Amino acid sequence: MNFRKTTKSHNADLIGKPGSRAWLTTPALVLDLDLFEKNLALMKAHAEKAGVALRPHAKTHKSADVARKQIEAGAIGICCAKLSEAEALAAAGISNILLTSPVVTARGFARLIELKRKSAGLLITLDNLEVARRLAAALPNGETPLGVLIDLDVGLHRTGVQPGPQMTELADFIAAEKRFEFRGVQAYAGHVQHIEAFEERRKTSLECMGLLKEACQELSARGMTPEIVSGGGTGTFDIDPELGVLTELQVGSYIFMDAQYFDVTTRQGRQPFEPALQVMTTVISANHAGLATTDAGFKTFASDADAPQIVSGAPQGATYFFYGDEQGGVLIPGGGRLKTGDVLSCIVPHCDPTVNLYDNYHIVRGDTLIDIWPVTARGCSQ
Repeated sequence: MNFRKTTKSHNADLIGKPGSRAWLTTPALVLDLDLFEKNLALMKAHAEKAGVALRPHAKTHKSADVARKQIEAGAIGICCAKLSEAEALAAAGISNILLTSPVVTARGFARLIELKRKSAGLLITLDNLEVARRLAAALPNGETPLGVLIDLDVGLHRTGVQPGPQMTELADFIAAEKRFEFRGVQAYAGHVQHIEAFEERRKTSLECMGLLKEACQELSARGMTPEIVSGGGTGTFDIDPELGVLTELQVGSYIFMDAQYFDVTTRQGRQPFEPALQVMTTVISANHAGLATTDAGFKTFASDADAPQIVSGAPQGATYFFYGDEQGGVLIPGGGRLKTGDVLSCIVPHCDPTVNLYDNYHIVRGDTLIDIWPVTARGCSQ
């Protein structure tokens, strides 16, 4: 399968020039490498202390370069949300991919079979017996079995089979099918990740982990002890390992962070991770006191959450709002003014869908643009 080439950045000529961060043509998706590496190190240390592996979710970044950095920092592989995302990252050399969403069509099965032949360590999830039967029938005989995790529903109800008879019936089929290899279970409590108060989030998350633990015990009693128990997220990274059931964490947003996650308190209070991902935007009109217009609107930020948070370039107390498809607005307290050409940096409201709006990351260290990485799997949602 051929994947779209990312477009050339208008900022490529700035690579390596001191001070070039301030000169970027905007809107620009910027990744601060110092903060990114700090986030990688923090999560690695946490996982080692908690005794779990890391299999970060690539739906956050959709980037082969970021995935390589995560693997270099100790991750055992990555997760992908969609088949085309996994195809794009596998084509870029990333292996040990866990596909966390179901593939259910005949055409999808054909692509999955081809991906399995090209991608070492590929794992999939199943949550439906009929789909499992159809996929097994589509898999060729005589090839290496396809590694399978059972996707468990622990409260989100988006995907997953509920623990109990449906789970055990599916598990029995997978274990008996020679074209499958039962590897374990997946459980993602997405409905818990953004509960802001720590104790409430901890209580709800541990209830979900309790369901997962009971399901694993039931499978073990049937002779199918899960080798892999995969789940968790950035919102519960410091909670989910408590029960000792998870073997790996599927954390995603920790590498970048966004405004939504900064509202989520941790055991220590504030989030330990830094806002490594920002969008830079330029003031293009400033004819009114207390108001300025930028070049970054709905097409620049995911708008499923609140407006971006300004972190530099505007007076304290200035707030951002969406001013249309192409433009953003800045309200400046006390009738203050910005000037045309002023550059602002903003924390994105929601990092995953914001990344999918861009072709490239602009990699900065300090005040210098040092590289440009493509968003390898941009638009890969099929």
